[in-house]
Amino acid sequence: MRSLLFSGLATAALCTLPLALPAQAIAAQNATAMEPATKALVDTALASSLRSDEEKARDVYRNPSETLAFFGLRSDMTVIEVSPGGGWWTDILAPVLRDKGKLQVAMGTNLNGPGRRGLGATLTRFAETPAAFDKVEIINYAPSQSAKLGADGSADLILVMRHLHGLIGNKIAPQAMKSYFDALKPGGILAIEQHRWPENLPYPAKEERWGYENNGYIKESDVIALATAAGFQLAGRSEINANPKDTRDHPFGVWSLKPNLRGGDTDRAKFEAIGESDRMTLKFVKPTS
Repeated sequence: MRSLLFSGLATAALCTLPLALPAQAIAAQNATAMEPATKALVDTALASSLRSDEEKARDVYRNPSETLAFFGLRSDMTVIEVSPGGGWWTDILAPVLRDKGKLQVAMGTNLNGPGRRGLGATLTRFAETPAAFDKVEIINYAPSQSAKLGADGSADLILVMRHLHGLIGNKIAPQAMKSYFDALKPGGILAIEQHRWPENLPYPAKEERWGYENNGYIKESDVIALATAAGFQLAGRSEINANPKDTRDHPFGVWSLKPNLRGGDTDRAKFEAIGESDRMTLKFVKPTS
C-alpha cells in the first residue's frame, strides 16, 4: 500500500501542528501524574490475578500505568474501549472504573481478527468473573455502517489502541473518527496508540504474506490528519511507547514482533530482542465550542 490517506491532509496536519498543540503539551509527557486514588486502583488492577502471567509480561512494553496517566484516566470517567480484542486493556480498566465510573467495550463482528476473543467468548468471560466485569457494557461498533458509538456526548475518554491500521486498511477510518467525535462530551479525550511508520519513508507495497491490507504501521501525520479532519484538536503527544529497536522492515509486518511472532522460529531471537513495536501515543480533545 503506497498511500493510506490524501497527502494533502497529512501535509496540512504537519503544517498546522505547532498551532494545534500548545508549547506546554509538546514537552516530555512521560511524567504525567495520575490522580492518587485512580493510581492506587490501577496499581491494584495491574497486580491482580485477573491478569495472566502472559499479560503481565507485556507491561514492560505497553507501559499501562504511564500511558493511562498521560491520557488523563480517572476512576469516575465514562470510558469507551474500542475493539478490545483479547481484553488486555479491559482487564485493567474494568476494575478501575467499576465503582465510580463506567466502562463500555465497543465490539464489531467484522473487526476482531484471528486470535482475538469474539463477542460470545467475551460475554462468557464477563459472566464467569462478575467481581470485575459485572458492570461492563458492550456496545455496537460498526463504522462501516456509520453506526453510532453509544449515546452522543456520553463519554469522557475513548481508547483506540493499536487499531487504526485496521480501520485504514478497511477504508473506514473517517467513519470511525466521526463516531468517536460524536460519542465524546465536549472536552472529552480521544486516546490513540498506534504502530508508527517513519515520516520520511513511503509506505511499502502490499505483501500477501502480511495477510492484511498494510503492514500495521501508520505515519503519525496521517493519524493526526484523520483526527483533525473529524474535528479533534491535538492536545499532547508522548514517547512513552517508543521503541528505537524496531526497524519496521519485518517480513510479516508488525506481526513479526511480540506478541504474535508470526514468523515462528525463523529469526525468533532477533524479534524477541526487539520486543513490541515502536508506537506513537497521541491525545486529542473534542473542542468545547
